[in-house]
Amino acid sequence: MIEIKNLYKQFEDNFVLRGVDLTINQGETLAIIGPSGCGKSVLLKHIVGLLQPDKGCVCIEGKNINDLSSAELYEIRKLFGFLFQGAALFDSMTIEENIALPLVENDYNYSQAKLDAIVAEKLALVDLPGIQKKKPSELSGGMKKRVGLARALVTNPKYILYDEPTTGLDPIMSDSIDELIVHLNKQINVTSIVVTHDMFSVKNVADKVSMMHEGKIYYSGTYSEILNSNDSVIKSFVKRTII
Repeated sequence: MIEIKNLYKQFEDNFVLRGVDLTINQGETLAIIGPSGCGKSVLLKHIVGLLQPDKGCVCIEGKNINDLSSAELYEIRKLFGFLFQGAALFDSMTIEENIALPLVENDYNYSQAKLDAIVAEKLALVDLPGIQKKKPSELSGGMKKRVGLARALVTNPKYILYDEPTTGLDPIMSDSIDELIVHLNKQINVTSIVVTHDMFSVKNVADKVSMMHEGKIYYSGTYSEILNSNDSVIKSFVKRTII
């Protein structure tokens, strides 16, 4: 379980988070929606300890990560996989080198044969078998997203954070990524947090939806509840993202 309590973050004169309260239960897929600049990606970075709050706390499985030592935070981060918005693949590396990077950099001390087996397993999970020797420049945008997800899965995380997983993709590929998120959630029982402005994606993947507005969680509910809300702020956001 992830608990976020009264979280505040300010960058110079910009108040980004203004008292965020949120609970993510084990095994669920939560979509965090809201207009650009409302603090969605900043919130994700707080969850994995890449940013420190000015006030409030993030608790991962009962531990306030703001109180942890560097070594303890390092261990907590091993529970997470992160799919970055642009996949964040290294162009100079092969696909297998990109996927294995978290295992190599975090001193898992696996043999090359073990690394090869894990990479092949994760590529199969995202329906991209046999592309280990390719470079990112040889892949489509959707394939890069899948490779980024394979890398996020390589440490067998309990939690996966998705930052705009369908941005820049055509509708068919977006649906494919959504199906993959749902499939992985069922197959390996991870807890997923999906930051997105794509309401079609929200409908496809989310068990629960939380909308951010002016630095806070403005509303939480199901996709249907968000879609049918009479609240003017929610209706305005939904109209802009669906039409």
